[in-house]
Amino acid sequence: MPSLGTRGSFWTAGAVVALALWTSACPTMAYPLYQSEWGVSTTTITWIFAAYPIALIPVLILFGNLSDHIGRRASILLGLAAELVGVLLFALANDVGWLLLGRAFMGLGVGLSISPASVAMVEYSAPGQEKRAGAASTAVSALGIALAMVVGGALTEYAPFPLHLNFFLLAAVIAVVGFLVARMPRHTRDEAKEPWRVRAIVIPRGRRLVFLAGSLAFASSFLLGAIVLPLGAKIAQQLAGSVNALVTGVLLSVFAACITLFALAARRIHVWLLVVLGAAGSIAAVWLFVITGAVHSLGLFFLASAVAGAAYAFDFAGGLTVFNRYAPSHHRAGMVSGGYLVGYLAQGIGAPALGAVVTAHGLMPGLVTGAIVFGAFFLTAIIGGLTVLAPLHRAERRSVRAAASSEPELPSTVEVEV
Repeated sequence: MPSLGTRGSFWTAGAVVALALWTSACPTMAYPLYQSEWGVSTTTITWIFAAYPIALIPVLILFGNLSDHIGRRASILLGLAAELVGVLLFALANDVGWLLLGRAFMGLGVGLSISPASVAMVEYSAPGQEKRAGAASTAVSALGIALAMVVGGALTEYAPFPLHLNFFLLAAVIAVVGFLVARMPRHTRDEAKEPWRVRAIVIPRGRRLVFLAGSLAFASSFLLGAIVLPLGAKIAQQLAGSVNALVTGVLLSVFAACITLFALAARRIHVWLLVVLGAAGSIAAVWLFVITGAVHSLGLFFLASAVAGAAYAFDFAGGLTVFNRYAPSHHRAGMVSGGYLVGYLAQGIGAPALGAVVTAHGLMPGLVTGAIVFGAFFLTAIIGGLTVLAPLHRAERRSVRAAASSEPELPSTVEVEV
């Protein structure tokens, strides 16, 4: 069977990233049905949502560098197999236990596939195109979320078997992408040479403060997801007045559309500014959801979803660019996995905590609590961007100018490796 070329491998890896986010968000439009038809509480819904990051976290800890040793393709195929099992468990589910187990398999699968797929997008890009890979990864992530919202909303509202058909369709897509992944090259140039063994994620010395700043930005996108994905449909129906699942899905897909739009814009913005703008937008988004609930406006819900999408794009692209740009090549998958670990840890704690507040006190008090607590986290990301990444950017510019002035006969194209 012929192998895919560089471009085909790049976009196949992108499809894997999109599938990871589609898989993550695929139950979003079904959550209100589980509550109305099965009598499931909001706390239980957020625990179902959180079973995904809770299962994913130990995978990242134990296997975060696996693809550096066995190859991107092998790790991605293992992940897609686990995602397929998780989605089929949802398709066949008849009680909450199936959903919890399905979410755990989804977390296992995404944990094994998303980091190597993100790294593969960098490795199949031209040298110096880390921003392009980060922006493309963010854009295809948004596509995955949009498919979950729009396809899920349409099938939930108008198709038979609303709690099952959506998941059978996704399972078929996973199988097709798995076939394409099997045609990717077995190994890439930046993989480690020594045999793999279980080891902690290693953040190289001299890169740990930068990693922390990138992780705060990256995790901010996951905290936004902890509001939009498990509670977005509930906010639209109970507070904004939507009565149609497809309309709700389209409104929520604005979140994904803005992720795509602003991910493309992110390619032209310095990474430190991406981080600051993303965190500031995150603060604005969570308070716009609060205002939506206070005035019961679909228009404001639309605006809140759009701002959340823009902020998510900058948070995600900014954090991922930090990891890919500043990690040594043989530590890249481990550093990206470390970023996902921080992000999913924040989401795995934030989502159930928010759900518990909503169940105990109601949706509006839960949103206010989330805006205050999550807003404090976003503020720390702003501080990291200003105090760590902005000075690093200025130092890089000074270094480039000094090199240019001291070596006037350099070729017209100068490659600077950080």
